Amino acid sequence: MSNTPEGAPAQPPERVVARLRPNARALFWPSVFLIATCGALGYFAGSVDEVWERVLVWSAAAASVLLLFLLPLASWLSKRYTITSRRIVLRHGFFVRVRQELLHSRGYDVSVKRNWLQSAFRSGDVRINSGLERPVVLKDVPKADDVQRALNDLMEHSQTIVAVRRQQSESVSDETTVWGSR
Repeated sequence: MSNTPEGAPAQPPERVVARLRPNARALFWPSVFLIATCGALGYFAGSVDEVWERVLVWSAAAASVLLLFLLPLASWLSKRYTITSRRIVLRHGFFVRVRQELLHSRGYDVSVKRNWLQSAFRSGDVRINSGLERPVVLKDVPKADDVQRALNDLMEHSQTIVAVRRQQSESVSDETTVWGSR
């Protein structure tokens, strides 16, 4: 049994249009630190003779890999943007997960903001202004212009479907209701 009113077309299933993360360029410096740490570990681990010095070198390398590579990697992996045919889902956070959804049918304004580095890599910050206190921002997404175009198309398509449904529901009820009487 469906929840749609009689005569209304069934809603098409929601499908995933795109799954995005911030640009992987954010992992450049952590990767440089990882390579430098491995090189320093290879050099210093072979040049020290005492056991406590080796433990110190290995501990420093492990701490630097944890702080300078693994934490930025985990932070980058924890940000995810999913664009479906009905909504945008933003997820971020490592210990405290935050999920935010924005329906295409509500309507919004989409703009792209870039700096010179983002322009060189065709990425940018996609700002979605839905009339809330502050805009929703998809930070440093790859191919930002394509994302903006797709969001505009999805919003237009969704609003067209909502308008058709509204028109159908108004045409179904032909009876005039007078409030306060039966």
